[in-house]
Amino acid sequence: MVKARLRELERRRQGQATDMLHKVKLSLKSMSFVPEASEEIPPLDLGELLAYFLKQSVPLFDQLGIKRDVCDKLVESLCSKRKEHLAYNSFSSSEPSAFSNDNAGDELDLRIASVLQSTGHNYEGGFWNDGHKYETADKRHVAIVTTASLPWMTGTAVNPLFRAAYLAKSSKQDVTLVVPWLCKSDQELVYPNSMTFSSPEEQEAYMRNWLEERVGFKTDFKISFYPGKFQKERRSIIPAGDTSQFIPSKEADIAILEEPEHLNWYHHGKRWTDKFNHVVGVVHTNYLEYIKREKNGAIQAFFVKHINNLVARAYCHKVLRLSGATQDLPKSMICNVHGVNPKFLEVGERIAAERESGQQSFSKGAYFLGKMVWAKGYRELIDLFAKHKSDLEGFKLDIYGNGEDSSEVQSAAKKLNLNLNFHKGRDHADDSLHGYKVFINPSISDVLCTATAEALAMGKFVVCADHPSNDFFRSFPNCLTYKTSEDFVAKVKEAMARDPQPLTPEQRYNLSWEAATQRFMEHSELDKVLSSNRDCTSTSGCGKSGDSRMKKSASLPNMSDMVDGGLAFAHYCFTGNELLRLSTGAIPGTLNYNKHHSLDLHLLPPQVKLGCDHGK
Repeated sequence: MVKARLRELERRRQGQATDMLHKVKLSLKSMSFVPEASEEIPPLDLGELLAYFLKQSVPLFDQLGIKRDVCDKLVESLCSKRKEHLAYNSFSSSEPSAFSNDNAGDELDLRIASVLQSTGHNYEGGFWNDGHKYETADKRHVAIVTTASLPWMTGTAVNPLFRAAYLAKSSKQDVTLVVPWLCKSDQELVYPNSMTFSSPEEQEAYMRNWLEERVGFKTDFKISFYPGKFQKERRSIIPAGDTSQFIPSKEADIAILEEPEHLNWYHHGKRWTDKFNHVVGVVHTNYLEYIKREKNGAIQAFFVKHINNLVARAYCHKVLRLSGATQDLPKSMICNVHGVNPKFLEVGERIAAERESGQQSFSKGAYFLGKMVWAKGYRELIDLFAKHKSDLEGFKLDIYGNGEDSSEVQSAAKKLNLNLNFHKGRDHADDSLHGYKVFINPSISDVLCTATAEALAMGKFVVCADHPSNDFFRSFPNCLTYKTSEDFVAKVKEAMARDPQPLTPEQRYNLSWEAATQRFMEHSELDKVLSSNRDCTSTSGCGKSGDSRMKKSASLPNMSDMVDGGLAFAHYCFTGNELLRLSTGAIPGTLNYNKHHSLDLHLLPPQVKLGCDHGK
């Protein structure tokens, strides 16, 4: 009897456990996140996977020189097989085909996204990135990194300084300008009049004073320094060490790389797009044009062109080219995002007021101002005057500039007995230049000549070449472009024979830094990034509300990103080898900063820093 009773109790316990297990299963099933329709979505076939792989490999094929049309046709062919199969099946069931005739690629993306969604797959990273980035706060942070600094009066020193001032004018974001710091020996080579600074704080004070005298308001942005070395042969500053490490991780939100190619030729460190949420490159210089003029220039230009493409793909989300005179880089678009010093607009307004009151504003003829190196338009200028010496008889041109080729340029003009008067270089805002009526600029190596914009802002005529670098200026009535040397003579005579038109308020605004900042915010998509919430910090932006079509899954692994990451990794390995760096023209010892940099910038000694890096 006892045994029978125990067996009965055991049966009851088993029955209760089974009931409880059944209830738990039902509960879990009701909480399941798997879409009900998932079972109805067929798995991907081999053709679809191959088509998607080809579609995502287009950036790699571009690098290999394979035309995009070839890839598109292959994808369309593979998709059409799937479409024909579905069309056959749907003929009897009267269901629509999964692929349309026109948008095979888009439909393929949606098809793969639907399969991923049905499986509950969530992609949280790639092969090449670590996924750890700055988390956006209420106030965003913008770091502007450039390749030069005042008192070197070059475009990459002046324009980023103005950009920082006008971006910081808005209280929406904090701004840091990151500029190179040079040791005393390099400062003496680069800065005018042998000017030197004993500390970064001293140079920062000089930069702020110079800027605030011109913008007319108190600037509110931080200035930070990274170690740099000056290369005499290229007349440029090369970063020493990993530039990105000088921006704290807590401030690594948005990066603006002024001259991204230049900054990253020998960059050996953290990938910018891994550290920052949004990276914008601004291309200032037509490097290929300069390199082609050197010895073995064609071969050098070939390699530099592909390195620039790699840098743009691997280190930037968006690239802005100031004009069509620059290399056509991946992820790039053309937009002039530079303005002119407000002082030049004030000069133009004053001259317009004097003319309205009947005063003679322009008492002098024509002039040219620019650094005296052959590549800055001096070769073209001498050729034009030599060819049309008789046509331009009695016409005098004053030239202002200093540079490495000063003696050669002047001796060439003297040998040809040209009517050119040479003067020492001076600031374009100097009072002695206000009385000139015509600014002549024959350069075709510039990307966007700042001096041309300044001359237009002062209400002068500008005679310049019909060249992509001058496209932005064509809309101004005082800009006279020429296509041939005979046309040059005609435009010069036209400018000397009449007075320029006063600028309208709209034209003055288009030349201002306010307008340039607005264009920059729009075309770099910075306005969208700054106004986005924490979930919308990627460069692809957020989806539009009310979109009836299913969005492409954010969890979809992107072959393009994997290719970019692979290129960045290969570049990292290449730039980490000192022998390879030197063979491609790097300055010796720029893989890391030196002891002079560590003392001036209060950094760890290079040996200690190197040991820490190896420890990591």
